[in-house]
Amino acid sequence: MSAQEHDERRQQVRDAYGAIARSGGCGCGPSCCTPSEENVAELLAQGIGYSAEETAAAPDGANLGLGCGNPQAIAALKPGETVLDLGSGAGFDCFLAARAVGQAGRVIGVDMTPDMVSKARANAAKGGYANVEFRLGEIEHLPVADRTIDVIISNCVINLSPDKAQVFRDAYRALKPGGRLAISDIVLSAELPADMKAEVALYTGCVAGAVSVAELSGQMVAAGFADIRIVPKDTSREYVQQWAPGRGIENYIASANIEAVKPE
Repeated sequence: MSAQEHDERRQQVRDAYGAIARSGGCGCGPSCCTPSEENVAELLAQGIGYSAEETAAAPDGANLGLGCGNPQAIAALKPGETVLDLGSGAGFDCFLAARAVGQAGRVIGVDMTPDMVSKARANAAKGGYANVEFRLGEIEHLPVADRTIDVIISNCVINLSPDKAQVFRDAYRALKPGGRLAISDIVLSAELPADMKAEVALYTGCVAGAVSVAELSGQMVAAGFADIRIVPKDTSREYVQQWAPGRGIENYIASANIEAVKPE
């Protein structure tokens, strides 16, 4: 894929998620909920692994019903750590991370969609999160200094990147030695049909951009990561199929927990 095609993909994703930010909420996939459906975002989040206490803890408007898992569950965040969220959206995972790292810690969210960054900053101000900040940027070229991050989290975003290998290279650059990845994302369980791969709505809906566990692992090894664990979740079939009802996408993709460490 050429640099121009990469940019076209990013713009398609930026447009889709800008619309989500402005509308106030939507699930993953091209088949979206409407903001008027009561508690939809909370129910979606609880369906992918968040507790009712977690969904209630973030400021109103932070949880847009996006995601395919709960990176907090595998991140094992500690007080005082610096956390970076790739594709932070309206800030939901950042605000949960802020509770875990405490006032001595710091959380940085990066998103390439201006509407999302504005929404997240407003949510941070509303919730009084002094240790959380949001930066506009691409996850392939993170706006953070070298070796400054303890933990990188992300929730169903890396599959949207047209250059995943570069995402992992730059994540490696940003992490301190001994730093770790804790990611929830989508992986291929079978080769997608060509028509699905070419469908823009399925790409922006976290389906068509997924790659296999072997390809993802190879990219992470090439970036320098060690102790790589990619564990697809069989239980994800139920909610994945709701992203494009009747299309059978649950036969091709699954949510996975993705973990790795930057060697000391």
